[in-house]
Amino acid sequence: MTSSVPSDVVGRRILCDTEYATVRYAGSVPPTTGLWLGVEWDNPQRGKHNGNHEGVQYFKCDHPTGGSFIRPNKANFGVDFLIAVKNRYGLNVEQDVERETENALVIGKKTVELVGFDSVIEQQSQLNKLVDISVRECAVSHAGQKEEISRTCPNIRSINLSKNLLPSWEKVTDIACQVQNLESLDLSENKIKFPSDSASITCTLSKLRVLALNRTGITWAEVLLCAPGWPALEELYLASNDITVLERPINVLQTLKLLDLSNNQLIDGSQLHLIAYLPRLEQLILSNTGISSIHFPDVGFGCKTKMFPLLQRLVVDDNKILQWSFINELDKLQCLQSLHCQNNPLMGTEKNPETVRQLIIAKIGQLKFLNKSEIFPDERKGAELDYRKMFGNDWIMAGGNQNPDKNRPNEEFLAAHPRYQLLCLKYGAPEEGELKRQQPFILKNQLLTLTIKCPDKPDQKPIEKKLPDSMTIQKVKGLLYRLLKIPGSELKLSYESSKVFNPRQRKKRALALFSKKTIISYLLFCLVQFYSDIPLESHTISIIEYPKTGNDNGVKDSEVHTDNVVFRKH
Repeated sequence: MTSSVPSDVVGRRILCDTEYATVRYAGSVPPTTGLWLGVEWDNPQRGKHNGNHEGVQYFKCDHPTGGSFIRPNKANFGVDFLIAVKNRYGLNVEQDVERETENALVIGKKTVELVGFDSVIEQQSQLNKLVDISVRECAVSHAGQKEEISRTCPNIRSINLSKNLLPSWEKVTDIACQVQNLESLDLSENKIKFPSDSASITCTLSKLRVLALNRTGITWAEVLLCAPGWPALEELYLASNDITVLERPINVLQTLKLLDLSNNQLIDGSQLHLIAYLPRLEQLILSNTGISSIHFPDVGFGCKTKMFPLLQRLVVDDNKILQWSFINELDKLQCLQSLHCQNNPLMGTEKNPETVRQLIIAKIGQLKFLNKSEIFPDERKGAELDYRKMFGNDWIMAGGNQNPDKNRPNEEFLAAHPRYQLLCLKYGAPEEGELKRQQPFILKNQLLTLTIKCPDKPDQKPIEKKLPDSMTIQKVKGLLYRLLKIPGSELKLSYESSKVFNPRQRKKRALALFSKKTIISYLLFCLVQFYSDIPLESHTISIIEYPKTGNDNGVKDSEVHTDNVVFRKH
C-alpha cells in the first residue's frame, strides 16, 4: 500500500465528493496500472456494476449497480475525533472566514464587526469545558491517540457522531470509552460493522442512557449481543435497520424506557410478544412497521394484560391497521395514556374523521392523548355517550337488556365492543327512545297526521290533515282559523294528556321538538293564548284524567277536546 492509503483500507468507510462508500477491494485492475479501490456506494445509483470487471469478480455488492473503482486520491478516509471537534468548535476559524482585525471579519467585500465573538471562540475553544458535542458529518473515522480524548474533553456528557466514517463498533468504543460520564450517543447513519460474538465486546458504557443507532444496519441479534455494554440504557433508537425481532431479551435492556423500531418491517404483531416483558418500557414507537394486528392472549376482554406493564405511549402511525379489534386490544394495556395512529386504513372507515376519534376514545378507557391532542373530560363523556347510543340497537339484538337479570349480550358483540357493558354501568343502559334510528329526510317521513272534528256536530265529517313536523305553532293556528272559521276568543278548552304541558312556551317552536304525548295539548294552549286578547289565566281550563286502560303504558292515546274541535294524534 502507498503511504496515502491505510494498511487496513478494506472495510474502511470513505467520503468521495459528497457520497459515502465502503472499501471492498484494494489492488490492481488489469489491464490498467496502479492502485484501485473497489468501493460499494451507500447510494447504489452512484455505482456502475456489482464488483465485476471484464469477467473478473473483484468484490461483491448488495445491489447490482452499487460498485465502482476509484483512485485512492479521490477517497477521504476521515479524521480523528479531536481534530473534528477542534474544526467544529472554532479553533480553525480561518478556514471559513478571513480575519481582518481581531474584532472584524471580511466576508466577500463587506467588513462585519464582531461583538463578543472572541469570547465565544474562547469559550468554545476550551475543550475541557465542553459538555454537549456535535460533530455530525465531520468525517470522523477513529479516536486518535489513546486517552487523548479523556484528557482534552473530560466533561463530555453527550456526543452526536451521526453520519461520519466510523467503520466498526470497535472504533466507536475507542471514542466512547474515553468519556467516563457519557450519557447520550448518536451514531445514526454510520454503516457500522457490529461484533459477531461477545468476546469482541471489551467496553462497558456504564452511564449511557440514550443511544441512537438509526440507519446503521444493526440486527436484533447484534443489539442483544452489544446490550450488556449498556447496563443503564433508557432510550434506544433503532429506526430504519430492517430489524426483525426473533429473540426475547433476557437479562439485557431491563432498564429501557423508550424503544424506537420505526421503519423496520416487523409485519407480524406477535413479534411484539418477545419485547412485551421489558419491565420498565414506557414508550414504544412502531411507525411504518407494516403492523396490522396485535393480540394479548394472556387475558380476555375487560381484563388487563401483564404484557407491557408500564407502557404509556404507543406510536403506530403509517401502518396497515384496518380492524377495530386492534384498538380493542389496546384497552387491555394497564397504563396506556397516549396513542398515535395516523395514516392507517382504519382512520378512513368513517366519513367524518372526528367519528373515528370518538370511537377510539370510547374504546380505550384510560387514554388521555390521541394523535398529540389532549382528551378532556367533556370530550370523553361525549364520545362514550355517542358510542353507547350508536351501538345500542346492536346491543339489544345481541341480547342486551335494561333489566340486569336479562342482560346477556352474546360473545360476538362483547368481542366487538368490550367496553359497552362498562359504559352501560357508567351512564345507564340506553332507553328505547334513544335508539330509534332517524329516518331519511324525505317529506313523507316528516309529516304528522292530525284529525279535526266537532263533538257538537257528530254528522260533520272529520277533517284529516298531514302537516310537516317543522311547522311552527303560529302557522298551525292560522290553518285552523281558515278551516274552522272560529275566532280564537270563543274557544273553551278541556284536554287530556299524560302530563301537563307548560303553556308559556315560545310560539315559534316546531312540532318535531315536542313529544308525541304533548304536541296536541300544547297546540290548543297556544290557540287560546294567541287568538284571544284575554290573558290565559282568565280562561277556564279543565284537565280531565281518564282511568288507566289496558295498553302497556297505562296512558290513553293523547286526545284533546274543545267545545268545537277535537285533535287526535296518530
